[in-house]
Amino acid sequence: MSERNGGDVVVETLEALGAHTVFGIPGQHALGLFDALRRSELRYVGSRTEVNAAFAADGHARITGSVTPLLVSTGPGALQTLAGLQESAAGSAPVLGISSQIPSAGLGGVRGGYLHELTDQLASFRDVVKHARVVRHASQIPSALAEAWEIALTAPFGPVWVEIPQDVLLGPASVPPVTSVSWSARESHPRAELVEEAVRLLDGAARPVILAGGGALHARDELLELAEKLRAPVVTTFGGKGNFPWEHPLSAQSWLEDRHTTEFLADADVLLVVGSGLGELSSNYRTFAPRGAVIQIEADLGKLESNYPALGIHADARHALRALTSGVTGRAVDGAAEERVLGLLASVRERLATQELDLEWQVLSAVRAAVPDGTPTCWDMTILAYWAWSAWDPRGGAQFSAQGAGGLGYGFPAALGVAAAVDGPVLAVSGDGGAMYGISELATAAQHGSRVVWLIVDDGGYGILREYMTDAFGQATATELTRPDFVALAEAFGVPATRSTPESLREDLAKAFAGDGPHVVVLPAVLRMFAPTHLEHT
Repeated sequence: MSERNGGDVVVETLEALGAHTVFGIPGQHALGLFDALRRSELRYVGSRTEVNAAFAADGHARITGSVTPLLVSTGPGALQTLAGLQESAAGSAPVLGISSQIPSAGLGGVRGGYLHELTDQLASFRDVVKHARVVRHASQIPSALAEAWEIALTAPFGPVWVEIPQDVLLGPASVPPVTSVSWSARESHPRAELVEEAVRLLDGAARPVILAGGGALHARDELLELAEKLRAPVVTTFGGKGNFPWEHPLSAQSWLEDRHTTEFLADADVLLVVGSGLGELSSNYRTFAPRGAVIQIEADLGKLESNYPALGIHADARHALRALTSGVTGRAVDGAAEERVLGLLASVRERLATQELDLEWQVLSAVRAAVPDGTPTCWDMTILAYWAWSAWDPRGGAQFSAQGAGGLGYGFPAALGVAAAVDGPVLAVSGDGGAMYGISELATAAQHGSRVVWLIVDDGGYGILREYMTDAFGQATATELTRPDFVALAEAFGVPATRSTPESLREDLAKAFAGDGPHVVVLPAVLRMFAPTHLEHT
């Protein structure tokens, strides 16, 4: 085509907004959009299913901290992204979904019998993403995308969705080439009287504790400064792993599914909750019952006091923590808080030591020893990942998992998205059940030479569901799986693969990380979860 079309306006706008890499899969209604990529400087990373493209965009958005475009087609292609977008919403990942639509004449539920037609495609996304809009003319594209970009990066970060009809993407552009687009994410600052009251509470606390969630991931420096000034121990939620140094003397780590940590939080005379809604996992399945005052800093207004009464401060974590740090009185380093942390962690270790979990510790330790410090890790919903939520020391590397929405299949495609943004290797961890969701992405890894080491723990089924059902009903149903020879399957895609053992795992992973492309390591092993404490009555 010799003239610019709506697809060109899309890619020009994305470039003007600062995008460099896009993910997705083409489809008939989206051909104008994908053809325009050829005339742009955008890097395209294609997946093999739309849900995996959404997971990849999620990983890329989390590691970059910026908006990542996800380009898909109408109907089935668009709907397949929903599981990934739900995870992005739960994990505050700023993914910009751009979908084609049926021709404009068919919009509005006229039932024209178009390919991929839905009566109201946008309705499927409204309750999943932060913002959704249909664009009806090429002249609307730059402003619509800038609006979505801005909303995605306004705390709390999250996914957004824009739909563009096929005829608009293919039709001649009605605007000149897009060279600049302005946007500005709204900053949420704490109200002065709330900061004053929070400072009063914290200064009067003998045992202040901080619970830091995913909302504090962009406020690491501010969190560290306040914790050290208050001499307050910091517990991190599973979604907030990495927001506080793991081995810091004030780090009470992340053993949220342990009654000792639950009691530690409940015993605080002032608990400062930053960027967490105190949901099911963070409250140890609702067994957390605070005895002191709770201060909650939360950018998501809907989560403020949604589970526990608190002094609610609606603000970005960075701004609120800075204000509190400026206001509170510094405390002398007397070692008392550090001793409380050591006592908590010793109690957790003592409880676990009675459960015959040597294999699990051996495997987790082997993985930690083999993975280079600073390496990002992406975890699927599998038993080793459940361990990692509590026990993994990120050592400067981002730790991403699907624990927000809890869908299977996240780990490997998310790692491919991360690998597209970092100069170095990435670890993905899956069980054999979750691995089958993303096995087609071995083709993506091979095509792009992605430096992802994929550890597949093969226990012959849905291991965690096997445990849950056996504990609840005495036996498991529908959890046992016929699975392929993962080593042979990976090699069929041209991806090197290694069959490992718990004894050789560290060496096998180290060799895989020494490579310059994808590598699959398969570990046949049946791992167990540590015993829960939320069912205890003592």
